[in-house]
Amino acid sequence: MIFASDNWAGAAREILDAVARANDGLAPSYGGDELSARVEARFCEIFERDVAVFLVATGGAANGLALSVTTPPYGMILCHEESHVQMDECCGPEFFTGGAKLLPIEGFAAKLSPETIAAALKGFPERPPHGAPPRVLSLTQATECGAVYKPGELRALCALAHERGLRVHMDGARFANAVAALDCAPADISWKAGVDVLCFGATKNGCIAAEAVVFFDRDAAADFAFRRKRAGHLWSKQRFIAAQFEAYLKDGLWLRLAARANAMARRLSDGLAAVDGVEIVYPTEANEVFAAMPATMAEALRRAGAVFYPWATPGDPTGGRLHRLIASFRTTEEDVDRLLALARSAA
Repeated sequence: MIFASDNWAGAAREILDAVARANDGLAPSYGGDELSARVEARFCEIFERDVAVFLVATGGAANGLALSVTTPPYGMILCHEESHVQMDECCGPEFFTGGAKLLPIEGFAAKLSPETIAAALKGFPERPPHGAPPRVLSLTQATECGAVYKPGELRALCALAHERGLRVHMDGARFANAVAALDCAPADISWKAGVDVLCFGATKNGCIAAEAVVFFDRDAAADFAFRRKRAGHLWSKQRFIAAQFEAYLKDGLWLRLAARANAMARRLSDGLAAVDGVEIVYPTEANEVFAAMPATMAEALRRAGAVFYPWATPGDPTGGRLHRLIASFRTTEEDVDRLLALARSAA
């Protein structure tokens, strides 16, 4: 009963098979291989436009490097107070940008709104050379609390950002889960809504180490190759990242894996909602469940072998009773039903 993180799930068989095939023979290094070229072409197909794609191995590198292109060192990045770039990257964005300021903003279910963004901007009027000028709006899709931004919500957010001179970065570590949940085209919740650069994650959804920084305007990525190399994130054997993406994006595998994880999270959420003493705090829209439960119940579940984490963040509305449970493509109905039976017993 592992609900700790989708990072615990390992890799899908199709991904491992693709890496094994890429191991045969010789191939040019540093992204000069045919696999990397095919993957970039595939991204163009998926997003219905010409895009520039840069492969890296970690989400932290993807976010930090993407933000380094969108803001100068003296700029300000608006983000949610529970976002990964704010809470879980050990000042990586500040490091990669050379010191840009993060401005954390509140919002239910880790979502930002035009109103909260406008209020934050009003509270930080530009006072050159004293005040850090806002330069980037960073959004997370799906959010750190398992919610998804609908296309209309994103269009409103991006329109406000662009009106104020900000570029829009999207942390898409669980972008596949959002697309599967919304049943929409990837373009609808990225460039068509106004997103300038997307960090397209695959590691949490069946890959080994595969993240892509996708620029929807090639000119905006003019110096990104140098930034990636300087930061030590250009793989000499990039074909092994490309091989993962080629398999991941083939025949909709990425969406099937995400849909499976989402379905298991929904099953878990619905079941927990019916247990006495349990409250589902945020809507379960992707593959994360946020449940407030008595400490005695959480302890009983852990003693029985369930693995999940308390969720302690600045936005916790439960006073310390909140726990996060994540489903992955490997989660089974038996896993979910066993935990639900234990929760009912503990109640």
